[in-house]
Amino acid sequence: MPDFGSPFSGSANDRVLTDEELIRAIRFMVAAEYEAIQLYMQLAESTDNHLAAEVLKDIADEERVHAGEFLRLLHELAPDEEKFYAKGAKEVEAEIKKKK
Repeated sequence: MPDFGSPFSGSANDRVLTDEELIRAIRFMVAAEYEAIQLYMQLAESTDNHLAAEVLKDIADEERVHAGEFLRLLHELAPDEEKFYAKGAKEVEAEIKKKK
């Protein structure tokens, strides 16, 4: 079985995670969902099999939902992170305004 770089290496952790460890694990899971989206979309775009492409795109959409679930949980577990996302969004908004 492939090693996906999980912090648990295929088995449950040998102890209860601290809150900080849980937050890091959730961040890892968000990244894994985005990676899965990329892989499924690349495969969908690399085949001329319509059925396979449609199924892969649907699965990619499900991964987007999972990412949203993990992000919502992350916001609940680490509410202070929102200020960093807001700062990043503000910086992008400033760049968008420059282009208009």
